[in-house]
Amino acid sequence: MFFASDNTSPAHPKVMEALAKANEGYAMPYGADPIMERVRAKIRDMFEAPEAEVYLCATGTSANAIALACLCPPWATIYTHQNSHAEEDECGAPEFYTGGSKLTLIGGKDAKMDPGHLEARIEHTARVGVHNVQRGAISVTNPTEAGATYSVEEVAKIGAIAKAYNLPLHMDGARFANAIAATNASPAEMTWKSGVDVVTLGGTKNGLMGVEAVVMFDPKIAWEFELRRKRGGHLFSKHRYLSAQMDAYLTDDLWLTMARQANAAAIRLRDGILSIEGASLLHPADANSVFASWPRAGHKRAIEAGAKYYFWPFDQSLEGSDEEMLSARLVCSWCTTEADVDAFLALIS
Repeated sequence: MFFASDNTSPAHPKVMEALAKANEGYAMPYGADPIMERVRAKIRDMFEAPEAEVYLCATGTSANAIALACLCPPWATIYTHQNSHAEEDECGAPEFYTGGSKLTLIGGKDAKMDPGHLEARIEHTARVGVHNVQRGAISVTNPTEAGATYSVEEVAKIGAIAKAYNLPLHMDGARFANAIAATNASPAEMTWKSGVDVVTLGGTKNGLMGVEAVVMFDPKIAWEFELRRKRGGHLFSKHRYLSAQMDAYLTDDLWLTMARQANAAAIRLRDGILSIEGASLLHPADANSVFASWPRAGHKRAIEAGAKYYFWPFDQSLEGSDEEMLSARLVCSWCTTEADVDAFLALIS
């Protein structure tokens, strides 16, 4: 009953097997290993983008922040949702790697960017020239930090605004696989066909030990990314261990299989919680995260039995009336079983 985060889950056995195989003998460093050639070809095929450049980082923070640094100069701003990962969970990494660019925060329900508010904020930027921060880039998180997914149509609407103002569009895809599994869109439809210039294909939250791919549909910024990755301390010397994980991830659609398993577990969890009298959802459970509330008594039983999850917001307490509703965030992983979900539901019901 471990619903604290998909970061807590183990790596898939096939990933560990690939790492063991990659550990045999010698391989060229810094991304010149032969496994990386396969990874690059697979990702280009997956995104229907033969000209795309592909690079690997070990963390989502470095992948997103370094990519944004290639899109936004220090004197400009990144438009992102007020509850985006870039705003709430990166400890200022985008500002650090860009050399001081600003984040302009956009509203919208369920942490999805409202296109009207986005356009209004863009219009409000750089009104008196050199005295203002300039227009820089747009960044969306899909799925959002509230567990909702953007549809292809919603991404395309933001992409059209980006194009109208000649701004690059970045997609934080730490859980990109879960978004694709939830919407049944193709990776190409969700990204460059809808106006996305750079996407991070997350793996760490979906069964990998630790690797994210940065996919650049505009190869003109590729060399800058390479330089920034090196300068930022995120170019792995023994790169084959990153490549091997991503190669296993992309083989036989393992990335999608794991995401579907996590999403299915979340649906089972969501439906079970909603069967409890008085329970409700805080946000749509579109992918593998469930934000919900139910009576304190159920929380007490679950936590005493060893269930792991976070109150949402964090400052709630088990002290108080058993009937009072407490809210929580629960995240399912590729290895969350029906038995895990059912045991949890039996306790909180």
